[in-house]
Amino acid sequence: MRGPAFMLLGIGLFGLLDAISKLLSDNHAVWQVLLVRFATMLVVILGIRALWPGWGGPLHTHMPRIHLLRACAMLGSATFFFLAFSELPLVEGYLVFFTSPFFVLGLAALFLGEAPRAAAWGWVVLGFGGVAIGLAPGLAAAAGGAPIGYLWAICGTLCYSLVFVLNRRLRQESGLARVVLWPALLGLVVMLAPGIAVWRTPDALALALMVANGLIVGAATAALAEAFRHASASRLAPYGYSGLVWSVAFDLALWGHLPGWPMLLGAVVVVFACVMSEHAAAGGSRRVAQREEDLP
Repeated sequence: MRGPAFMLLGIGLFGLLDAISKLLSDNHAVWQVLLVRFATMLVVILGIRALWPGWGGPLHTHMPRIHLLRACAMLGSATFFFLAFSELPLVEGYLVFFTSPFFVLGLAALFLGEAPRAAAWGWVVLGFGGVAIGLAPGLAAAAGGAPIGYLWAICGTLCYSLVFVLNRRLRQESGLARVVLWPALLGLVVMLAPGIAVWRTPDALALALMVANGLIVGAATAALAEAFRHASASRLAPYGYSGLVWSVAFDLALWGHLPGWPMLLGAVVVVFACVMSEHAAAGGSRRVAQREEDLP
């Protein structure tokens, strides 16, 4: 159970991260918040390695292009989800996020050569039907910012899905230091100029939340990377749906937002479709492995 335990920990931390980001979005620009986040990640990882040399494994890699692409995708995911949650309740953003396994099917075929079975695409259609059920009332009543919030959430989900696939490519590299260091370094470089340009001096609480964001995202990234070292993606993916519990809990606790029945019904459909999609993909993998074992 170590893999699922790390997965649940990582998803819970990301839920907390999204809630804090939504709180900060009222008074601070995304570029400033992300600048502090990536700076905190970089300072922490380098500080730990200064105290304990070699902690987290080597920093060099034999797959620099994969690490660069992953770092870009993580930066995109952080930016788009921050923008999305500045416009949407957490539960609506998470409902869009739950389409991630569907995007993973296509990206896995593109980057890993894993062709999904036809049944898996059937669950994709059902999943998007669930998204439509949940988002229809919000889209119908939305004015101004809400539709763009859904667009940001879709873009963030695509970036996250790409990170998911690239994590599978990098799972054979030991150590956690480089999976945190390289995204933090790229994020700091990209956010430095725009972050300084829009800088607004935060009060003590806001600064503490920004620094906490950096600590949380570093811990969440490490937790998910560790999860993939102990269990397969097909086993871990359904645990990602625990994010719905966190989104509803934080929406209710911090903003008093209770989702209506279309959102809850859509979430049920999406979760069911995601679980069945992962089950179909895992079943296909087992059958392929069994056929290979039966070969003379």
